[in-house]
Amino acid sequence: MLRTVRTLAAATAALLLATACNSASTSGESSGSSGKGSSVRGVTKDSIKVGGIVSMTTASGYSKKDTDLGAKARYDRANAEGGVNGRKIDYLGAEDDGQDPARNLAAARKLVQREKVFAVSPMSSVTFSAGDFLNQQKVPTFGWGTVPSFCGPEYIYGFGGCMVPMPGGTITQSWPESLAQVLGGAKGKSVAILATDNDAGTFAIRTYKQGFTAAGFEVDFAKAIVPATSLPNDWSAYTKEILRSNGGKAPDAIVSVMQTPYNIGLFTAVKRAGYKGVITDPTDYDPGLLAKDATRQALDGVHVLLSFEPFESGTPAMQQFKEDIRKAAGKDVPLNMHMMTGYMSADLFLSIAEKAGKDLTVESFQKAAKGFSDTGTMVGDRAMPKGQRESFGCGALVQLKNGAYKISSPFKCYQPIPFK
Repeated sequence: MLRTVRTLAAATAALLLATACNSASTSGESSGSSGKGSSVRGVTKDSIKVGGIVSMTTASGYSKKDTDLGAKARYDRANAEGGVNGRKIDYLGAEDDGQDPARNLAAARKLVQREKVFAVSPMSSVTFSAGDFLNQQKVPTFGWGTVPSFCGPEYIYGFGGCMVPMPGGTITQSWPESLAQVLGGAKGKSVAILATDNDAGTFAIRTYKQGFTAAGFEVDFAKAIVPATSLPNDWSAYTKEILRSNGGKAPDAIVSVMQTPYNIGLFTAVKRAGYKGVITDPTDYDPGLLAKDATRQALDGVHVLLSFEPFESGTPAMQQFKEDIRKAAGKDVPLNMHMMTGYMSADLFLSIAEKAGKDLTVESFQKAAKGFSDTGTMVGDRAMPKGQRESFGCGALVQLKNGAYKISSPFKCYQPIPFK
């Protein structure tokens, strides 16, 4: 991000690369006094200390640095409005984990053991190896719940819920149901789903084949066959199979659960082959992608899945988001999903902390979280502890057309289905 589903698909990879125990504090309540009359870690009579962990730099050059800006924007507004029950948020900013498991864990240890933060929000990295450590240390942690570490642990929360289908859990139907709206219904419509040839891709195929079938689509093609380690130079073998998958004809929709470079190659190839149907993915909602002509042309017409309200909507909440980002950045900046990740991670933390009341402890925070719910947010209707087991089930589609994104299926929450 959302790179929502792309990251969700990667959830089956080995993420719990380090379980952490240490000789420092083991209690969320007494792990270090912050002074000024409080023995609660990170809490004083007039402040709450919070830090973040974000993959700001990566080996591939991909960056989630704007997640930090989004969080700062939300905390700034909270402080301008008087803070949380009289306490201002002392946001330390985000540590850069370099998308490296060891650095992710080191960053978490630094924030908890040295900085004595009450909470980590945002957490935005696919290498969330610090999950066990933060949960053991009773550190409320908030981020985009697209990896398994956000699903189940008592102290870890996804701002959109648990986005990874888990045994006994559910699958959100926002993508197939939104696509059905674009196509005028799912009955009699065929889809082809393509993913990379690895565990993550296989998991994605398993998940979305169930979802699209349950929505009423005919899933004639669902394969994880594209090499995950190298970008194909020739897409003809894949396009030929896809464009004949509907009884010798092209499917009504092509669904890609791959990353942007793969999507550019695939979409360019099927368009050159004369495909006129609907193309959709969960990845390519980023104004930065439009800077290059070839990329813009490849993605033109594509419907992109979002798990949050589109920036193009005109709701009061979205207007507030844009104003907050502008103030935090000091100027107008292009919006992206990383900003939303930071902003909504901070927003969920603030909402639960407000409910916890003036006597803020980890115990009071957790008690407030267990009964927390609200409606009409930019990620839909939120509820805990439901969100630690399943997604809130909301989404939208936006279509890139002539260099601009437009809403093709409005943001809405859908009834999930059981994950099998």
